[in-house]
Amino acid sequence: MWPYYPDLLAVPVPRYTSYPTAAEFADDIGPADLADAVATATGEVSLYIHIPFCEKICWYCGCNTAAANRKQRLASYMEALHREIALVAALLPANARVTRIAFGGGSPNAVAPVDLVRLFDQLVIKFPLDRPTVSVELDPRTLTDEWQAVLRGIGATHSSMGVQTFSPRLQEAIGRVQPVEMIERGVEILREAGITSMNFDLMYGLPGQTMEDLEQSLDCAARFGADRIALFGYAHVPGMFPRQRQIDASNLPDNAARFAMAASGYERLLAAGYQPIGFDHFATPGDPIAVASREGRLRRNFQGFTEDQAPVLIGLGASAISSFPGLLAQNEKNSGRYREMLSQGRLTVTRGKRRSIEDRRCGAIIEELLCRGRARVGSATLDAASARLTPYLKAGLCSLDNGHVTIGDHAVPYARSIASAFDPYRRQSARQFSTAI
Repeated sequence: MWPYYPDLLAVPVPRYTSYPTAAEFADDIGPADLADAVATATGEVSLYIHIPFCEKICWYCGCNTAAANRKQRLASYMEALHREIALVAALLPANARVTRIAFGGGSPNAVAPVDLVRLFDQLVIKFPLDRPTVSVELDPRTLTDEWQAVLRGIGATHSSMGVQTFSPRLQEAIGRVQPVEMIERGVEILREAGITSMNFDLMYGLPGQTMEDLEQSLDCAARFGADRIALFGYAHVPGMFPRQRQIDASNLPDNAARFAMAASGYERLLAAGYQPIGFDHFATPGDPIAVASREGRLRRNFQGFTEDQAPVLIGLGASAISSFPGLLAQNEKNSGRYREMLSQGRLTVTRGKRRSIEDRRCGAIIEELLCRGRARVGSATLDAASARLTPYLKAGLCSLDNGHVTIGDHAVPYARSIASAFDPYRRQSARQFSTAI
């Protein structure tokens, strides 16, 4: 179904979970910029709370996370997070209302269940919550029975489990061993806790992975009743993430095999009744994200594709990024320095990017292309993008008609590449990203 143009796919492109991307962040953004932005954040607001710890560190992981093997470090981090909640909430206008709360990481269930409850209680006390949708990322290896009461108590309805693969052989190869019985019990805990939108993260392009391995994992996820499936290609960049050096790079599928896996996965999930969401997400037709996609309300933010409509997202925790119409601001990445700054009563933003009018215009085009496959583009912007867009037009992957750029249904794997033609920073930056597939 998908045409294969290896030269077009080989060009590294961002995932565009923000625009401008983090590659454009600079250190001229600081705590005062965040404070000013929060103080003007009226209306709907989303919160993202980052827990940068995992019980065990997987070899493939590219997240900002560390092993949760020192109780004092965890305790001091949670204390700092409580301080940040108080500082940020005090700045928020009275007419703001929090409509979504997402806990991510790392693994939020790397902390003790009681600590997450206390953290949520602080959000309830400090922030103006308005019946928020609550989502939690979870590691099935540490998802014990006591988490059922926690998830139900905080009103979580959305969750995501990092499954990656059901193959024991591949789990060994990437340092994430979790028997199928563990996943099965995790699903039971989530459903009994009231989770109605359950996501599985799965991967292709793993060392030694075959097409049969991928198909079995997809079929297993469908049998377990996953409401959403995120199917990601493994990006092997050991220069950036030294932990990946433990993975046998000589056994990784080549680009053609990766493309075939992505295409097969797409077709298999559609045949199983899932609706495609953008270029790497899938959902059952009744899931909120599928409904948002059909109704033209799909968005893109730091959690990927989302139905979240809030124009402001406030990130709490080390490395968390806050997003405002005119500003992107990232907290200190190092959890030790993050804790130290908050012990002094200071916000921890150390870098970011002010969004110009042109940034917002380009960002809107990119989001429209990724979320809806079609965007209206002004003549000046189109002229500037012409050279980079032409190869995709010639290949029939997208079309141009009366000022509208449309990505073909057969061109899903090229969506990020086509969108990047409208990113002026990609014509200047030497920063490398992952390939499109």
